[in-house]
Amino acid sequence: MKMTASLLASCLLLAAGPVVAQEHAHHDQAAMQAATPAANALQQVLAGDWRSAANVARDTYRHPQQTLEFFRVQPQQTVIEITPGNGWYSEILAPYLRGQGHYVAAVVDPMALPAGSGRDYQQRGRDSLQKKFADAPAQFDRATVVAYDPAAPVLGAPGSADVVLTFRNVHNWRTAGQAEGMFKGFFDVLKPGGTLGVVEHRAKGDVAADDKSGYVGQAQVIAMAEAAGFKLDASSEINANPRDTKDYPGGVWTLPPTNSHDAADDARYKAIGESDRMTLRFVKP
Repeated sequence: MKMTASLLASCLLLAAGPVVAQEHAHHDQAAMQAATPAANALQQVLAGDWRSAANVARDTYRHPQQTLEFFRVQPQQTVIEITPGNGWYSEILAPYLRGQGHYVAAVVDPMALPAGSGRDYQQRGRDSLQKKFADAPAQFDRATVVAYDPAAPVLGAPGSADVVLTFRNVHNWRTAGQAEGMFKGFFDVLKPGGTLGVVEHRAKGDVAADDKSGYVGQAQVIAMAEAAGFKLDASSEINANPRDTKDYPGGVWTLPPTNSHDAADDARYKAIGESDRMTLRFVKP
């Protein structure tokens, strides 16, 4: 009896054992996912000439395609990014969502802060982000900036967002005593079934609330999200970095991209790269 090529391949996979078969299935699934219109649209955005060269160079550490796919971000969704900073992810999310969805950049309201407690810093950050949006209307004209009070965050109408994303912010909220309130704000603004995606510098274990290293324990982040009502849906090692020893005098800011270290140590820290990061997907029941 002649054996077809597909049957022969299946037999070889079975003979090789379940591990190889599982790997084959995983590769097939990944190839199918990469061929979806949403994945193709995301690839096109990542190749966009509006992205700064410095930001593109960090793709190797931040894995934006895999990260956003893990968070199940789709182009027709309303996505809120919390404190986007200089807009690293804004350059990706705003044009990706522009045609069918809605990108919202949630920034700290400077006037909600007491004078002399970072108000000027927050104002400069907000002005810089809004200028970035105004200077490139083809990518950002439909993006929205929402200002919130970190002591009592309201990020939009209740149940109005499909996805809330936060990248490397939880440590700041913990040291400021604001983390619980922020997670409650995420829960309130999300629709039932909505997704919360968290990327954060990962400590070796639990750390004190006033820890200044910039790292947070993964179990601690999960506990905060669950206390707000979320359910952990999945975790990923997409943004893991086993070279990160997490024991630097200057904390996580010793590493790229901040590089708070002596110039003589540049090669050492460049070889490590950016921090080891947890990547967690939560769902609002």
